[in-house]
Amino acid sequence: MDPTKPARREARAIHDVLAQSEPLARLQQRLAGSQQRFEAILPCLPPGLVSQVRPGPLDDQGWSILAANAAVAAKLRHLQPRLEDVLRQRGWQSNAIRIKVQSG
Repeated sequence: MDPTKPARREARAIHDVLAQSEPLARLQQRLAGSQQRFEAILPCLPPGLVSQVRPGPLDDQGWSILAANAAVAAKLRHLQPRLEDVLRQRGWQSNAIRIKVQSG
C-alpha cells in the first residue's frame, strides 16, 4: 500500500447506506409516505392546480402540502376536507394536512 495515495473507499449503493442508518431509514420512509399521500390526492386536484402543488414533510403531527402561492393555498384549503377524506379511505388515520406556501 502506497502511503502517498489516499485510501480508496468502497462505493456503496445509497439504498444500502440508508438501510444501515436508522435515522436515514426513517427519513426515507417519511419521504416515501409523503409521496404516497400526494399520489393519493392528485385525482382530487383540478388539472390546473397539479403543477402548483408539491408534497411536503410528513411527521408525527401530520403532512404538509406545499403551494406555489397564496391563491393556490386558498384553493387547497377549500379542498382540504375532501383530501383528508381520501387519505382516511386509504388507511392514513387522522394526521392533519397542513397547507403551506412554498418559499423561494
